[in-house]
Amino acid sequence: MKKIVYLSAICALAINATASDLGTIQVESSTIDSKFDTKKAEVSNVSTISGEDVDEAHVENIQQILQSIPGVTTEVKSGDTLKIHLRGVENQMYMGEKPGVAIVIDGVPVFERTGAVNVDLDNIESIKVIKGGASYLFGDDALSGAVIITTKKGAKYNNNFGAVEFGSFGYQKLLARSGYANEDLSFHLQASQKKSDGYWEDSDYDAKYLNGKLQYYIDNTSDLTFGFEHSDRNKDTHGTVGGETSARTNPKSIYSGNQDDRDYTRAYDVELLKLFLTYSKDFSNNSNLLVNGYIYTDDTAYMSAPLTKNGSGATDSSLDDNDYTYDNDYAQIQRGIKSEYRTSSEKYATLLGLDLRANEYENKSTYRANQALIIYGGRTPTITPDYYLAGDSKSDDKTDENVYALYGEYKQEIAKDLSATANLRYDLIKLDYNDYLNNSFKEDFKVYSYRVGTNYNLSSNTQVFANFSTGFRAPTVAQLYAGSASSWGYTQNNPDLEPEKSYNYEIGVRTQINKIDYEAAIFQIDRKDFIMKTSGNYGAANTASTDMWDNVGGAKHRGLELSANGKVVDELSFNIAYTYLDAYYTNYDNFGIDLDGNTRTSNLTFFNATKNDIPRTPKHQANFILDYLPMKALTLTTEINAKSDYYADDLNQIKIPGHATLNLLANYSNKIGGYSYNLFARVDNVFDKFYYGTARSSGDRNEDGVFNAEDLSITVSPGRVYTAGLSVKF
Repeated sequence: MKKIVYLSAICALAINATASDLGTIQVESSTIDSKFDTKKAEVSNVSTISGEDVDEAHVENIQQILQSIPGVTTEVKSGDTLKIHLRGVENQMYMGEKPGVAIVIDGVPVFERTGAVNVDLDNIESIKVIKGGASYLFGDDALSGAVIITTKKGAKYNNNFGAVEFGSFGYQKLLARSGYANEDLSFHLQASQKKSDGYWEDSDYDAKYLNGKLQYYIDNTSDLTFGFEHSDRNKDTHGTVGGETSARTNPKSIYSGNQDDRDYTRAYDVELLKLFLTYSKDFSNNSNLLVNGYIYTDDTAYMSAPLTKNGSGATDSSLDDNDYTYDNDYAQIQRGIKSEYRTSSEKYATLLGLDLRANEYENKSTYRANQALIIYGGRTPTITPDYYLAGDSKSDDKTDENVYALYGEYKQEIAKDLSATANLRYDLIKLDYNDYLNNSFKEDFKVYSYRVGTNYNLSSNTQVFANFSTGFRAPTVAQLYAGSASSWGYTQNNPDLEPEKSYNYEIGVRTQINKIDYEAAIFQIDRKDFIMKTSGNYGAANTASTDMWDNVGGAKHRGLELSANGKVVDELSFNIAYTYLDAYYTNYDNFGIDLDGNTRTSNLTFFNATKNDIPRTPKHQANFILDYLPMKALTLTTEINAKSDYYADDLNQIKIPGHATLNLLANYSNKIGGYSYNLFARVDNVFDKFYYGTARSSGDRNEDGVFNAEDLSITVSPGRVYTAGLSVKF
């Protein structure tokens, strides 16, 4: 391990040489790899969770980890499928649109069409959450921040490791890892499988992962890191029921011949591959060069559009919960090169980055066997060629997205205890769309994003920080040219769409008292040029109504975030996270829903939603974790997670009650000879509280001409859940 020691010594000398009253003046906003973990001069609200904390929590999905950070909300659809939101910012639709949060894995912003997060929880080295507009780092779709996930690496995995877990609803996990390290290299290889029958009918999943990392030390100051992850995930997302009556009487969403008992999409087969190679070089003048090349692929197949009626519009009782209209295939390739050069001195630090991306997104939808005969009442439709026209029932299209971006950060010590930071990024986004009809559309967007902030040390343990940052979300081709390139009925093209923008204002304080860390921040995010459909989320406008994607208005998200964590005594530690959020539309005066109760026609009623609360944004959310060590080897954890009530709809007519749940966890760790082992048992929702994991509504779902709680799309929480397991390291 001689070279590792040399590298550590060089880093230590560099930190000592540049020390000031502010600590090391250094750039912490690397988008590839974070070498430092200090908040001394950080100007934004940033939270970090270690991989050890993730491993020791023994959770099924990342939501159970992130809820310990103020400002983070997650929407669990089923099992380990979820969406992450920061400070109440999300896409108000839910068919795969961009989520408004950059999900970054090993330096790469990963766009997943479902808006969900597919990551191996057992391969996480750290999770870093940056709140506020973060497009100055990651470009498109970082309206409210970023969740940065770094996967496991390093010589500390020079061991063998195995784990087994079992739990409620047939949950099982098997994991094996082996690693090796010497003075020239370190590597590990890990394989795992997670599967569950699921609480809801047809909600089973089976996820297989194979990942690893090889780090080669070229010399005393440089190394190469190669990482890969392959996952094969078969999962069903069934779990939605239609209306509060069904939520009470049929919480498992057992199909009973009603379309409201089925999700619009399900039966996902997802194959993901991530490959990257990073070169790192440290220079004698406290500088570092990072170059990262990557290829991330996503091949997803699923079925969509449940059938319950025949071609004449009558309910057909012979149809079952596997009768869906389309088979869909979505193929995505993300590839690119990122390069960053960082340098520091006694008074300043700089970063200069280059981000080049060449992404491909391909969609294809075809009728499932015999479904066309049902839709067309026994008639065989004429299909020439093998796909319907865009705007009808089928599609086959491809979008090439090329991004050329420059970004940088400059940090300056202004006075003994005062520093300032400025970030700037320029993105040129080029979209090139083609489909089977030879439709061809090209669109370019040129966007600047920036952050300015300051940090002042009131004392050695207390800092005050403030910043202003921006974010943006560029329109998609399906929004720009909806009338020609997507299946939105009478939705018209709007090539004049502008990128949606967010402006984040934040001021906060962080301090440490008696080994307990406290942090408080007040924030406001103003969203401008909100991109929505003029007929409302899913308004089915007819020929008498004008419907298109447009910059319909804006929204404001403001609130307070509080956190505290540390040890009361050696045997007792805690973490508290609280968020107050006030999120509402500042301009949305033309929200339309269909209330005529006729399945064959569309007659929109329009409302003014300005000043309405944004759906699914509770005013209050809190998480409390208490760790108690009754003996050295045993840790007992108590967790309380609570949120207040919220509206499920843009009209603020349907309110969902709040809830609080109690979770318990016991970890016992010890050694026998050269073997280290851990036994754990976890119980979530100890008191078996009934509540909704997800509740949405945007129209008269049951087509009765009345808009009420019976029109909700609801996923009911699975109730009390047990998990237990054993792991061994040797």
